[in-house]
Amino acid sequence: MPHHNIVFHSLLKQIPWPVLDRAVEQHEADLDGRALKAKPHLVAMLFAQLFGSRSLRDIETTLQSQAGKLYHLGGESISRSALATANGSRPVAVFGGVLSALMARLQRGYRRKIGACVRLIDSTGVKLSNLSGNWATFAAGVCGAKAHIIYDPDADQPLYLMVTPANVNDITAAKEMPIEAGASYVFDLGYYDYGWWATLDAAGCRIVTRLKVNTPFAVIEDRPMAPGSSIRSDRIGHLPKRLAACRRNPMCGLVREIQVKIENGKVLRIFTNDLAASAQEIADLYKRRWAIELFFRWVKQTLKIGHFYGTSENAVRIQIVTALIAFLLLRLAHDATAIVKSPLAFARLIRASLMDRRAITDLLKPSPPPDSGSQQIKFDFGPAATRAAHRRRVARAHLSLELAA
Repeated sequence: MPHHNIVFHSLLKQIPWPVLDRAVEQHEADLDGRALKAKPHLVAMLFAQLFGSRSLRDIETTLQSQAGKLYHLGGESISRSALATANGSRPVAVFGGVLSALMARLQRGYRRKIGACVRLIDSTGVKLSNLSGNWATFAAGVCGAKAHIIYDPDADQPLYLMVTPANVNDITAAKEMPIEAGASYVFDLGYYDYGWWATLDAAGCRIVTRLKVNTPFAVIEDRPMAPGSSIRSDRIGHLPKRLAACRRNPMCGLVREIQVKIENGKVLRIFTNDLAASAQEIADLYKRRWAIELFFRWVKQTLKIGHFYGTSENAVRIQIVTALIAFLLLRLAHDATAIVKSPLAFARLIRASLMDRRAITDLLKPSPPPDSGSQQIKFDFGPAATRAAHRRRVARAHLSLELAA
């Protein structure tokens, strides 16, 4: 039978290990000879994500049971205390470099002109235990963190990650995000900041978001609407010239408001600085924001960011970073093999076969039959064999009677 590496090994081959080595050297992450090294640390955390481990003890026990298969992966059996120490102390940037490299690799496969790029911005919250209260307190007795994401809906992948305590406003995190000149940015009311909008506008970006119900809008032009459309109005005008405390509004140029009636009867006030595109194109662009919500749901259902192995800020960040690395490894493998159409079904198939010695492309094929040249004894329990055994029993019975006589 031909030799096959385990499925986990096939996934790990996609990791740019030289990037990890450079990050380890840059951040001096492996100077302590007694501590867990970065490579087996990353292998253990990715195993926990893909296998669905629920605790450090669960990771420790499962890695021990698979010790014979870990050597060729660069992994090893790890005690839960060593893993907890590494999660709490290793610089997150060591694994963040691997995440950025994988994001860039996947993005190269979907390269297009910057003007056609769509970037969705949103955040998702994760609940933490009260043991994280020293850094992640959101309200009395409530602790949590946020993962702030820039997402490419065409490539179906995240492009940027920032993890903060839950009490950090979305717009605060957004102001630290990189901006791609000429891209289209789509976001919701959590990023309602005229100053940040003006920064995007100055970079030549198209903005598609919502206006609050009570935001004044000075109309200059009211464009005609097609009959029967969900578009209720398409108007060119200005936002308020002045803000609180008599501050001048930096977003003071001509802008556009499009009112759209959605399925539940609610009317949305969609805002954009694009005066040329059709109203329907802008409405459809805002509707694409749902893709990042589906991404958050997929990650929370499939990977381990709903239950955390540590309580410190560093441990939480490392777990979220490794979850996104696992997501990208699954995406790259799914694109390369396409043995099933659904990414969710593919992730479940990988989890069920993670430590099997099979090629990923063969996971849906039946297991191979045993080698016909094997020297093992073979038993035939078919009808003919059953009749032959019955005749032998009858013959032995007659022989016993004759001997007794």
